[in-house]
Amino acid sequence: MTEFSLPDLEKIIRERAHSGDADSWTAKLFARGIDKAAQKLGEEAVETVIAAVKGDKQGLVSESADLIYHWLVVLGISGVPLSDVLKELDSRTGRSGIAEKASRPKG
Repeated sequence: MTEFSLPDLEKIIRERAHSGDADSWTAKLFARGIDKAAQKLGEEAVETVIAAVKGDKQGLVSESADLIYHWLVVLGISGVPLSDVLKELDSRTGRSGIAEKASRPKG
């Protein structure tokens, strides 16, 4: 099996986003805009949580894949590259999660 990465998926999404392919779910989501993409992201998040709580490991795998895909679509529509999110995560690795959360602006 070849190593598949989030940047690979981001690239595929970017290529399909404005392809005009009537059979492309990605193109349809981009055409429908952020509201529809964000709605789908929320639905997938809930389905992922349900699978986790049920202890449905295969469901958790499947729903996690859907969640990650829709998250990357929302990032793409919003013009936020995955690399920005990864940089943010990298900046947090040197401190505890509790300290990082406490440092966030209130509001």
